[in-house]
Order: sequence, then structure tokens, then C-alpha cells
Amino acid sequence: MAKKNKKTWKEMSPAARAGFVVIGIGQVALMLAAQRDISKRPAAQINGPKAAWRVAALINFIGPMGYFILGRKRPGAGLGAVK
Repeated sequence: MAKKNKKTWKEMSPAARAGFVVIGIGQVALMLAAQRDISKRPAAQINGPKAAWRVAALINFIGPMGYFILGRKRPGAGLGAVK
């Protein structure tokens, strides 16, 4: 198996550094948005336990995106919903 050459921060190009920072900021912003939504949304409007979604939202991009896609109940999605 080939060994990957990992570059240190000093060895990265300015564009690579900027991309790294932008992705990091985006990841943290998405995680904070998910955590805030979990805090403000009533438990009845969340699929599953809030505590489980809080932990899941800490997992890179996958957790917060999973929460926003799967964790929140859709308005009017109940049994008697009329379209």
C-alpha cells in the first residue's frame, strides 16, 4: 500500500490553506446550526431522541446534514395531513 505524503501547514500553498480554512468554517457553522435547531425545536418535532441527534451532529458534515434531512419532522406530515 502506497504511503500518502501529508503536507504540513507551512508546506501547503496559500490556496490550499484558504480552502482548508473555508471548509473548516463551513463545517463548524453547520454543526452549530444543527445544535441550535435541536435546542429550539420541541422534541415532538424531531425524529428520535434529541440526545442522539446532538451526538450525531458532532460528526463532521455527515451528522448535521443527516439531522437536517432525516431528524426533523416535516410540517403537516402527520396522519391527517391534507396536501
